[in-house]
Amino acid sequence: MSTTPPPDPAPSELNATAASLLGFLHTGAMTGWDLARAVESSIGEFWNVTRSQIYRELRSLEQARLVDAGVVGTRDRRPYTITPHGREAFARWITRPPGDDLVRSPLLLTVYFGGHLDESSLVRFLTMHRVRHEQRLADYRTLHEALREQPELRWVRFALEYGIEHEQAVLRWLEGLPWFQGPSPPQ
Repeated sequence: MSTTPPPDPAPSELNATAASLLGFLHTGAMTGWDLARAVESSIGEFWNVTRSQIYRELRSLEQARLVDAGVVGTRDRRPYTITPHGREAFARWITRPPGDDLVRSPLLLTVYFGGHLDESSLVRFLTMHRVRHEQRLADYRTLHEALREQPELRWVRFALEYGIEHEQAVLRWLEGLPWFQGPSPPQ
């Protein structure tokens, strides 16, 4: 008679954050810290995940037996590996149609309520964002070019192409604002 508890039933539907962590774990064991770095350096520009969310999701995934937690190592870091049930749950999640995009832009929120700001502050914020978007566009283009010779990463390149188009659109929008069209501010 086995004393191993039966696996908890997998959640009927993974949330996108949990599923993304399972996606990263397909490449091998990772700690929460490793996952946070992987998120920040890859999907972080279009899928916001906080470190606290990562650790919360890892606990839930472990309870659902979708990941196995390894032995705590240096700096209290615990490696996680995806289980066969986790692979099945990810496979089900990735085949479902994605939901609608949700735009969460602190810049757009500030612009929407821009009438409550003095114009110099608004122009300063817009200028800061223009510089950020120019840098992000340059970074995306550099990474896209670096991946050109790696056909196995074509899906990453496709996502980068979306990012490039997005950054170009934001920069076109910013350049079309009255503050950036001529020498005098709008009235």
